Amino acid sequence: MNHQILQPGQSGKGILVEYDAGYISPMENRNADLIRESKGMLDHSKPFEFYAVLQKYNTPNRNGRIFPEKILKRECENYKKMINKGIALSELNHPESSLVDLDRVSHLITDVWWEGPVLMGKLKLLTSPGFHERGIVSTKGDQAANLLRQGVTLGISSRGVGTLKKVGDQNEVQEDFELVCFDLVSSPSTPGAYVFPELSDRDKYQESIEEKGEGFDKMKSLMGKLDNFLSK
Repeated sequence: MNHQILQPGQSGKGILVEYDAGYISPMENRNADLIRESKGMLDHSKPFEFYAVLQKYNTPNRNGRIFPEKILKRECENYKKMINKGIALSELNHPESSLVDLDRVSHLITDVWWEGPVLMGKLKLLTSPGFHERGIVSTKGDQAANLLRQGVTLGISSRGVGTLKKVGDQNEVQEDFELVCFDLVSSPSTPGAYVFPELSDRDKYQESIEEKGEGFDKMKSLMGKLDNFLSK
């Protein structure tokens, strides 16, 4: 399907890319342990798994958009059906498409659940035996794992198709919205939405959009350049 990606502030129908989930930070202690372990790990059946904040309803994000509770909960139920079938695949970086390309698949969402207005999830990087055994990067999952190992902080961003309607200062997602996936990117935006290895770590990342501040904007600009490089 050919749809235009709607930029922040735009309304109408198109691909809705939301930089509204979180980071996988290689600097976080438990993540660092997992990454160090992977360097010498011969058992490729042991996956890279992380918890993440995937979305929030009735919460403005950095794109100036709001997902109503009813719509996001409906799409969550639909997404659970994909998880149960083992087809909740996502990519490394956002493509110019509403379809998931198997050549660019990097991870699988294995579980989702609600904690208040927050959609939580668990993801697994789809790494290859060659990466675990010899450090060979041959898949997008390998590439994501290798970026983490090299100290790059990754983020997660939702992708879907639907219509945005201007309501006050925000664009509100409409009833025709269809959730596609949650891609790995370099610049998430929703406050307090991070990826972490233990559910108990979630409270460490509570914040508001204002608290991200100038430092976050500089980091987002820098990491956006990495996005462009990786997508070539």
